[in-house]
Amino acid sequence: MMTRRRFIISSMTAIGGLATVSACSPGKNPDSYIDVASSIWRHGKVDAGNRSAVLRELVRYATLAPSSHNTQCWKFRIEDRSISIFPDFSRRCPVVDPDDHHLFVSVGCAIENLIQAASANGLDGNAVFDPSSRGNVRVSLEPTKAVVTPLFKAIPERQSTRAEYDGKPISMNELAMLEREGTGNGVRIIFLTERAAMESLLDYVVQGNTAQMNDSAFVEELKAWIRFSESDAVRTGDGLYSASSGNPSVPSWLGSLLFGLFFTQKNENDKYAKQVRSSAGIAVFVSEGENPEQWIEVGRCYERFALQCTALGIRNAMLNQPVEVAALRPQFGAFLGIGERRPDLVVRFGRGSGLPQSLRRPVEAVLA
Repeated sequence: MMTRRRFIISSMTAIGGLATVSACSPGKNPDSYIDVASSIWRHGKVDAGNRSAVLRELVRYATLAPSSHNTQCWKFRIEDRSISIFPDFSRRCPVVDPDDHHLFVSVGCAIENLIQAASANGLDGNAVFDPSSRGNVRVSLEPTKAVVTPLFKAIPERQSTRAEYDGKPISMNELAMLEREGTGNGVRIIFLTERAAMESLLDYVVQGNTAQMNDSAFVEELKAWIRFSESDAVRTGDGLYSASSGNPSVPSWLGSLLFGLFFTQKNENDKYAKQVRSSAGIAVFVSEGENPEQWIEVGRCYERFALQCTALGIRNAMLNQPVEVAALRPQFGAFLGIGERRPDLVVRFGRGSGLPQSLRRPVEAVLA
């Protein structure tokens, strides 16, 4: 869900663009990326009378939420009339996310998916944060009339599309819909749609990216979550698959080598300049508080925003460098005019083509 990098490998077009180097063609290999992704990104159908199956299906929908570096940093406990969700700190990213802000945002995204899926399955979900815990949230589930919302329908189609968009503006009515879904308890959105404002924001993205690129620990942490090959992505079911960022799928040894050669400040800054300038606008999520409960609310708001984008045919992706670099964050906040409040997420949006969707681990892997 959060800052997702793609390295520039312009010299690799001879390898076959987005094509993989798998010996088996898609559709014939049961473990091919395309087949595995298709089995994950789908609407399911379970017997409404089988409560156990319904609750497992809600967890599956929850896992389709975005997470920082696609770490899937959550665990679920299925109970009789509720599902508890709590952060999996073993999958945290201590360099890019030292205070676990993104981790709790990711948990919030999963909660929102679960509640949307619960409504579609005739269950009213009510999320309650446990202040005595390390971020546990219990979602009670009570019978109600099933309501299938456009946001629920969009869950299997949502993706963080880390590519250039078409640069065309979106309508004021669409912006109003995105603002409505992205606003919550202590959370609001600031839209930047004027080109001058977007160029100013790009300056902060470049400053943040440059600082991160100069941090060897950041680079190593990011690299550890990149899945260069189709087989590695399928095997782990997590991380940032190269093709999902518009890069070729190559053997891990080759991807690791080329990453060091082409993942440079200039290439990355040039890429972000093109991405910002091709976007219809930027949405900055701002919260009133600075604690796990508030960050979970930010995640819920962002996920509704992302699902509404998807329902409208609008792409979105994170540009979180200005909020990830702690020394830069206050300056960015001053630029936004938000006083002491924390800018939580920076999201670009616009229309454009999709990319291969990232994978997810099976439900069994995330049950406590």
